[in-house]
Amino acid sequence: MSDQNESKSMADLSRRSFFGVSSTALATAALAGITARAQETQDTRRADKDHSTSDPGQENEALLAQNPSSNTPPPTDHGDIGPVWYSFDLVHKRVQEGGWTHEVNSTVLPSSKDLAGVNMRLTAGSFRELHWHTADEWAIMLNGNARVTVMNPDGTMFIDDVSKGDLWLFPAGFPHSIQGLRPNGCEFLLVFDEGDFSEDGTFLLSETVAHTPRNILAKNFRLDKEVIAKLVRKEELYIFPADLPLSLAQDKATIGGQRVESPIKYTFKMEAMNPTRKTPGGEVRIVDSRNFPVSKNVAAALVTLKPGALRELHWHPNASEWQFWLAGKGRMTIVMNEGRARTMDFNANDVGFVPRVATHAIENTGDTDCIFLEMFKADQFVDVSLNNWLRRLPPEAVTAHVNLDQEQIAKIPSEKELVIAG
Repeated sequence: MSDQNESKSMADLSRRSFFGVSSTALATAALAGITARAQETQDTRRADKDHSTSDPGQENEALLAQNPSSNTPPPTDHGDIGPVWYSFDLVHKRVQEGGWTHEVNSTVLPSSKDLAGVNMRLTAGSFRELHWHTADEWAIMLNGNARVTVMNPDGTMFIDDVSKGDLWLFPAGFPHSIQGLRPNGCEFLLVFDEGDFSEDGTFLLSETVAHTPRNILAKNFRLDKEVIAKLVRKEELYIFPADLPLSLAQDKATIGGQRVESPIKYTFKMEAMNPTRKTPGGEVRIVDSRNFPVSKNVAAALVTLKPGALRELHWHPNASEWQFWLAGKGRMTIVMNEGRARTMDFNANDVGFVPRVATHAIENTGDTDCIFLEMFKADQFVDVSLNNWLRRLPPEAVTAHVNLDQEQIAKIPSEKELVIAG
């Protein structure tokens, strides 16, 4: 575009009425003429200060402050890739005596068809009652301590205590329970391998008992009808307070010790493991079926980015990515086919989504560590590094595609780093 045409385009834009036009649409129109160096930081900063991005009408300033990249996108953003952000702080919280729960699934984040998340809190002694699901349940302890139990179909039992940074995996249909421990109960994230999963749709022991005919219960349990009449405590317990349990060793001994002990381990110490990859920019811990064999349908990576660091440009060939942000601030850019691209900002308690095989990178934009989970409906964590690919190609092939000579190509990291220092 000539300088004369570009000046005319900007002049035409300045004469438009701001009413009825969104700030994003105005920013896109204003930046349409920036082509030669659209990806460069100085151009984005120039656009941020341009009057074309102003909004003289109403704005939710608190929300915009959390996500400036959505309100004033960089000039490289283009088209529509669907929703890639939501927050647990926007969904309804179910509160009962003993704790609370809320969920982000495909109802509020329709792009995520493979995974759904539930954030739950239990006070000390309180139970998430005995139940089971149609989906596998992967979990990470965010705070505190809990005792978990799960029974295999052959009747063997697994019981363990979990703390911050520990994981568990309960297969679909396997009955299990969670109980908060001293001193202050627990908080955890549950991830299910069904995008439309709802925690309200679990199979509960209390409902099973309440809705089975009393004569069937008496015959099944071999108990007197008078006892059965008192069996139903409440039609749905869900979350409820209870006495603290005995010690872990006592509970294991009480149910039969080694004779009924599960041969399968359903918990994993993620935070205690050595990083899978550590660089000056941060570290990544990867847990999947290779080191946590029971986790056949969910793979995960716990990523820590130091200020200014980058989760390198990459994509996942085997699954879409569901994210949970634990700490700090980050900015993610996703690039799809047909030139579609979207940049969003993320904060603690947010959920992110990246479509399968879409290129993306995440930068720590804060002054503290940025920590988030990458989750996949897959048995293994798999990613492709753009740097790695370019360095594995013959240099002349790279030069034919991008304006770099061999000396410049040699400066690109040749190995997959996962995290690049800022």
